[in-house]
Amino acid sequence: MLDTPSLWVDLNQLEANIATLADFFRRSKVDWRPHVKGIKIPAILHKALKAGAIGGTCAKISEAEVMVNGGIWDILIANQIVGQRKIEKLARLCQKADVKVAVDHPNNVKQMGVIATQNRTEIGVLIEINTGMNRAGVQPGQPAVDLALLVDETPGLNFRGLMAWEGHAVSIENECKKRETISKSVKELHQTIEMVKVANLTMNIVSGGGSGTYNIITSMAILTEVQAGGAIFGDASYCHWGAKTQPSLFVRSMVTSRPDPYRIIFDAGFKALPAWAGQPPIAVNLPGFETFHPSAEHGTVKLTCPNYEIQPGQIFNFIVGYGDSTVFLHDTLYGIRGESIEIAWPISGRGKIH
Repeated sequence: MLDTPSLWVDLNQLEANIATLADFFRRSKVDWRPHVKGIKIPAILHKALKAGAIGGTCAKISEAEVMVNGGIWDILIANQIVGQRKIEKLARLCQKADVKVAVDHPNNVKQMGVIATQNRTEIGVLIEINTGMNRAGVQPGQPAVDLALLVDETPGLNFRGLMAWEGHAVSIENECKKRETISKSVKELHQTIEMVKVANLTMNIVSGGGSGTYNIITSMAILTEVQAGGAIFGDASYCHWGAKTQPSLFVRSMVTSRPDPYRIIFDAGFKALPAWAGQPPIAVNLPGFETFHPSAEHGTVKLTCPNYEIQPGQIFNFIVGYGDSTVFLHDTLYGIRGESIEIAWPISGRGKIH
């Protein structure tokens, strides 16, 4: 019996979700490289690899270290690794595994080349392109080509391809508008790909997509690999954003107070079950559930109709609202199959902020 609050995953549904995604990408003839920023556990990525994924995507060098130490050989760090200390870690990691990294600035490229050469290794590099999200990334077209040429001529670096992320389209609810937005991003990426080819640069990776866009962008025949990872858990946010998987990630919580018939207080606050990003958590099999609002140590559920039966001490499960903002808060993810706890995974990727 799990104490509360506890994070747990339905292993049957998790494995079904992985099979669904692997089959989708297999039929789409696009490689699958799940992003683990919200998963944090090498063993789950190993399940995806067994089903057909080619490797993993990470957000941080420390997160990549966890995955490599957990036996993952093929990693993309879909972020810029900047600064002497972090690049030295990257160079050492490249001696153990096939690790690639995104870049968007010439100074970063030059320093990375120097450090890779000093460490007698080679760092795989993807040029990140800003196709509309307006976060990181060099502008598409000639600026991206110029940076790719610099990477190609820099000792210690190996130009592997391009990366773009149409994240600004994720939360668009109108299907036509979402498709149009993604299509515009794809057009800019495609133009850059053609310019890279004209520059006689060899590349084998065009990476992008995510759990909120994969089922649209894969039909546009532009990417060689898609980074959809959160859909493995099928949380409330990714389901709302279009992922074709089912909820498998839950927080078990206990009723601690019944101050009035329209309100229930739980022992899972935002330290265990946050609601500040994406969709809010959803109570399972709780009659009249309307909203969940967390404070630090408590979660307040409001009901649409009065309930006098639910009492302190009763247990309910909540579908996690957004795994990316929830998993890293916990020390352990419990894998449950049927009524039994089959495994307790340490969340070894939590706290990896460097």
